Amino acid sequence: MRRFRLADQIIEETATGFQNTLADAYRKRIRPLCLCKDGGLAMYIAQVGDQYIVKRMPMSGGGHDPACPSYEPPDELSGLGVLMGSAIQVDPESGMSALKVAFSLMKIGRRAAPTAGANGSDTVAGDVKKLSLRSVLHYLWHQAELTAWTSRWAGKRHWWNIRWHLIEAAGQMTVKGGTLTEMLFVPEPFRAADKAAIEQRRAAALVPALPPKSGPRKLMILVGEVKDFAPTRSGHRLVVKHLPDFPLLLDEGLYRRLHGRFESELALWEADEPSHLMAILTFGLTPAGLAIVEDMALMVVAENWVPYDSAYEKRLVDALARLRDRSVKGLRYNLPAEQPSATAMLQRQSQPVALYVVPPSADDAYDEALEELIASRPEIGAWIWRTAEGEIPPLPCR
Repeated sequence: MRRFRLADQIIEETATGFQNTLADAYRKRIRPLCLCKDGGLAMYIAQVGDQYIVKRMPMSGGGHDPACPSYEPPDELSGLGVLMGSAIQVDPESGMSALKVAFSLMKIGRRAAPTAGANGSDTVAGDVKKLSLRSVLHYLWHQAELTAWTSRWAGKRHWWNIRWHLIEAAGQMTVKGGTLTEMLFVPEPFRAADKAAIEQRRAAALVPALPPKSGPRKLMILVGEVKDFAPTRSGHRLVVKHLPDFPLLLDEGLYRRLHGRFESELALWEADEPSHLMAILTFGLTPAGLAIVEDMALMVVAENWVPYDSAYEKRLVDALARLRDRSVKGLRYNLPAEQPSATAMLQRQSQPVALYVVPPSADDAYDEALEELIASRPEIGAWIWRTAEGEIPPLPCR
């Protein structure tokens, strides 16, 4: 059970009046300290409707006690480690993350600048690492804590709170000098009875994507769930859930590249009816009001909205979903397939356990790199599923 220090007061999160105490601290801009360790770790208070939530500062999860719900795996066990300090720079005082991205948010003339999201790789070569579109989606998902799960949350994740957590996480990020929320559009839950009001709010949110009379056009970023792709006369139309009357148009070249790069994600989505296919894309509006997609990336998530990259990872995600223990799914970001990372972390009070799913294609170099990765964090246990050798082994017992 978490305890917090709020100014001179120490309070448990189960205490009577906890919400009132948080509301008062929120108004007074008092920063809570999590007391899972001596001295406390800085947190912040977020408001969700009329509820208040204490959340960890960005990239501070590794500093919490492993028994604390705010703990998260070390960055170097996932694809996040190689990006910290280069593609992602976090201000320790404000908690804001400055993101360097490899895709364009500006369109000049008829064509946008070269993009990276739907081409053959998510890795950008060069001395300075940058985030692909998919990596930005991974970071949003991670910072929104949508990679975490416990069976106690079953049936409690819906699009309205997925959307809120994504927008709240984006408020802690900057891209090209502006906050990510200024250029991010996440559709609100659609209700036919509120259609007119929803369309009015959407029109106001999309003002930055309107074309100027002259000069470069600004692009926006959309994150939403794919409902369907439908052919048109000269390309394809993307239908996003909760945007029933707002088609997004892809030219044929982009659609082919998308299918080539994200063939596995599309197949995994087709193979499992309850799973969701998430899209992140850059788009602009034409003078006629049509939304044109410039770049796009995909990510498949399970029924509980936890991401996975293969049928093997899906088996593990499903097994973890049945446990009361908290687990955190690892994300690869820009990591190439031949480089090992922790697929997930099982949070246990005695010792956190990193879970590794070794693909059938793994060779000796992969195994050596995996051994080095495990040895680099001896305080964390290791569970390994070598998929080429058979069925998923039992998960670690308490």
